[in-house]
Parts: sequence; C-alpha cells; structure tokens
Amino acid sequence: MTTLGGAHVVITGGSSGIGLATAREAVARGARVSLLARNEARLVDAAAAVGAVATASVDVAQAAALRAAIDSVVAKGGPCDVLLTAAGSAHPGYFEQLDDAVFRDQMEVDYFGTLHAVRAVVPSMIERGRGHVVTVSSTAGLIGVFGYSAYAPAKYAVRGLAETLRSELAPHGIVVACVYPPDTRTPGFDAESELKPPETERISAAIKPREPVDVARAIVRGIEKDRLVITADAQTAALARGAGVLGPYVRWSMDRRIRREQRP
Repeated sequence: MTTLGGAHVVITGGSSGIGLATAREAVARGARVSLLARNEARLVDAAAAVGAVATASVDVAQAAALRAAIDSVVAKGGPCDVLLTAAGSAHPGYFEQLDDAVFRDQMEVDYFGTLHAVRAVVPSMIERGRGHVVTVSSTAGLIGVFGYSAYAPAKYAVRGLAETLRSELAPHGIVVACVYPPDTRTPGFDAESELKPPETERISAAIKPREPVDVARAIVRGIEKDRLVITADAQTAALARGAGVLGPYVRWSMDRRIRREQRP
C-alpha cells in the first residue's frame, strides 16, 4: 500500500480543479506536494494556498520543457514518489466542424502531456524499486460520447497507456492507476460548456457534476489502497466494471436524447 505521509507528490495541472483539490488532500495526509501548471499567476496562488514545496510553470505538451520542470521540483522536493497527471482540457464540437488543429491539440495536451510526465519520472522509480503513477482519463475514456470526437480518443489513449504500463511496471514495484472523473465543476468544465453542441448539453444535463474535492478524495483513497481503477461516482464505477455489458444501454440512452434534441 502506498503511504502519502512524507511522500513527494508531483501534480501536473495542479493550479486548479482536480489537481489543486488533490494537492490539498495530499498535504492534509502529510505529503510534500509540488505543482506544475501553465498559468504562472494561478500557480503562485495555488502554491501559497496548499504550501507546495516547489512549483514550475510549464506547458505539458512540450516534452523537453516538462522534463526540465519535473527535474527542477525533484531537485527541491526529492524524488517523485507519486505522480498525478491532472493537466488536460476538453474541446467539444461537431466532428465535421472541428478544425484539424483541435484534434491535434487534444492529443498533445491530454495524451502526450500525460506520456511526457510519466516518462520523466519512471526511470527514477525503476531505479528505486517503488513509485505510484496516477493518470487522469475520463468517463469519456470508457465510452464514446456525442460531441467529443477530439477529446474522447485522447482520453482512451490515456486509459490504454495506464493499462499497458500497469503490467510492465509492476515488477519494478510501481503502481499505475487511472482515474475516470465524471463531469466535474472546474474552470475547464465551465469553458468547455460554452462549446458543447445542444445534443451534448442534453446528455450532460442527465448527469449531476461532481465537485473537485469529491474526485480528489477518491484519488487519495485510490492511491492509499493501490486501486488501479479510480472512480468518484456510482455511474462511472459501474461503467468501468462492466463497459462491455452496459455499453449498449448507455449508447441507446444517449441516442434517445440526441434524437429528442434533433427532432424538428
């Protein structure tokens, strides 16, 4: 079991939302936390709020810059014991109307931003024979959702990376987990909502958004219990356990809402 007390927890996307809420929960359990995020002003405020041991302003899509940023917080806070890759964004829209750049950006930030961070910390974890990697996917990484043709594939890729690395890194004493948050009230969620097609809005209306602290507490519990699949709501938990069985029903339910929205 992973113990957070005294552990150095490095969080990408740590200046707001799920990342910041998890930082608070980790510090409350005695962890040393380092925060990485793109917005420097927001990062400074977040670090002061949680008492972070180190911070670095960086774009996770830039591999070399992210590696240097992680090296800098490791130099201050010690080797990374737990990595949480909470940096990400969602850009919904109709498939045929989205620009090619949106598809590329979603993959660069959500998938490669995760991959670059993991690759930066894993060699040290292998050398020490221990470590904990927590990637953040989405409920949309378990089942395709109307309007998320750019976002969902990137989150599916995060899920695939975590599931593949789990078996590869387990012999080195490294736990690799994946979080599947539902809609969560974050600054990113508010911006995303402005871009949703009406059909996507109708689907979202059937789901009560969670608060970042709810997801953060689920993440911390998952880390402490070495859970490989971490969820924060019953609906996603059921989907994660039985996506093959529940998938047809969920797709039927979404299709019905879409038909209602498109009905003249």
